Parts: sequence; C-alpha cells; structure tokens
Amino acid sequence: MVGEKVVIVFDFDRTLIDDDSDRWVVENMGLTHLFNQLRPTLPWNALMDDGGAAFTGKTVEHIAECLKQVPLHPQTISAIQSAHDLGCDLKVVSDANQFYIKTILKHHGLYIYFSEVITNPTSVDGEGRLRIFPYYDMTSFHGCNLCPPNLCKIQASMSEKRKSRFIYLGDERGDYCPTLKLDKGDHVMPRKGFPLWDRLLSDPNLLKADYHEWSNGEELESILL
Repeated sequence: MVGEKVVIVFDFDRTLIDDDSDRWVVENMGLTHLFNQLRPTLPWNALMDDGGAAFTGKTVEHIAECLKQVPLHPQTISAIQSAHDLGCDLKVVSDANQFYIKTILKHHGLYIYFSEVITNPTSVDGEGRLRIFPYYDMTSFHGCNLCPPNLCKIQASMSEKRKSRFIYLGDERGDYCPTLKLDKGDHVMPRKGFPLWDRLLSDPNLLKADYHEWSNGEELESILL
C-alpha cells in the first residue's frame, strides 16, 4: 500500500458500534410494542421515519439524547484516531441514517475523523419531526440484486476504487456486495459470527481481497492497525 491512498470504509451498526442504532432507539424509547404492531404493514425505513405514527410525541431532542447513550468500545475509538493520524481516509457507509450516525459520532468526538458519511439522508420538518429518506429513490432501482433497493454500498462508496486501496469493515448482508468488488491488495474485515462472515465463508473463492475476521473492539484495533 506504500504510495497509494488508503481508504478505510466502516459499516456502522454492529461494526463501529456494537448495537444497532435503529433498534437501540426503538427499545430505549419504549417503542418496541408499537413497532411490532406496525412492522407487518411497512418497510423498515418507513417505520423509522418520524413522519409515521410510531414516533408520535417524540422530538428530535428526545431521539438525540437516546442516541448519546449508545456505547462505543474504547479501542474502536482509539483505532479510528490512530488510522486517521496515519493518513488514512476514513468513511462510513451504512443503511442507518445521517442523523443517528452523526449524533453518535459527534457525541464521542469522532465525527471530525471521517471524510464522508454515506447513508440514508435525514431532515427535520416544519413540525420538528425527524424525517428519514432512502439514499436512492425507491422508484429507480440501482440494479444490484445483492443489496436492498434503498442503498447499494458499492455504488455509493467506491467511486475512487481505481486510485485507492481499500480496507472494508462490516457485518451485514449489505456488506457482501462491496467485499466482492475488492481487489487483490485490498482487505476485508468481517465481524465473526455475523451474516457477512457467514457468506464469505460459504464461498471464499469469490473473494480477491485479503481476509481478516474479528470479534470485538480489541481485535478490530489490533488487526486494523
């Protein structure tokens, strides 16, 4: 990698943080029962959109205070700081949303280390409600059959692929597509025991990048650095 730009791409839920930010908000704001009732009728992104019935009476400030309680492993924090100090370009690519990710990273003093956060966009409407939108227009499918219709992580995150070497950390099914596009000399770090790890092990011959599994913050830091 000497002389080449090194880009480190982190998934967010269950990679940068140990929990899932959507589920953290649902459970810690006492919305689990209501979400379970609404889940059969709406896609997940629509459920998390504060324009729906599930977040009635919950303000953006309530949601932000809940998100600030999300813990980050201290060695994940130090790994991010060290990688940035080494000159790596750090990005987040996630099927969470802009407000959740930005709130958590800012609270832990980490937002400044990332050049880009690629995720579902958000805004606050005239009534002060948080609105969450798909990264891609759901009516114009991006054409990748490995990814959900709202976000293909490879198309969103690797526009500079030819000029850079990539290290990709992830855990979920949506991280499978990007890892298949990595080349020899790139690195993938799947979290052990999670869906990405299972899929990569099921057919390792499809992977051209070097493979490094990890389980917790200590291993993430030591392997990454």
